[in-house]
Amino acid sequence: MSRVQLALRVADLDASVAFYSKLFGTEPAKLRDGYANFAIAEPPLKLVLIEGKADEDTRLDHLGVEVDSTEAVHAATTRLSEAGLATTEEDDTTCCYALQDKVWVHGPGREPWEVYVVKADAGTLAKQQDGPCCTDAATADAGEPAAAGGCC
Repeated sequence: MSRVQLALRVADLDASVAFYSKLFGTEPAKLRDGYANFAIAEPPLKLVLIEGKADEDTRLDHLGVEVDSTEAVHAATTRLSEAGLATTEEDDTTCCYALQDKVWVHGPGREPWEVYVVKADAGTLAKQQDGPCCTDAATADAGEPAAAGGCC
């Protein structure tokens, strides 16, 4: 099974969780400090909420496709590379409270996309492994998500 991921940077995480719980009729699958995600069955969607700055409007952080295996990530990497897209791979990265393998590409408008698999839950204290993750610090001036394009 695969599903599209939409990651939003929100000013008020609690209000956003309440709104999206009502909109999709489900509670978050994961709720941590500054972070929530919803595993929505219909329509198939992984909705990620990343707490941003209090005075900012909600904005796109990154997009993704969640797949069910590392092999599917590697197949996507090969397919995207062969299609002429620049790829950035991250294996065994701890990001947004999960151990993941992923590959990043950017669309023509510089929108970051990740194809990723969640290999394991990383617990409540593991937000990131190396470098910025789920934080705007690295690219606040550029108006882009952190790391290779955000994470989660």
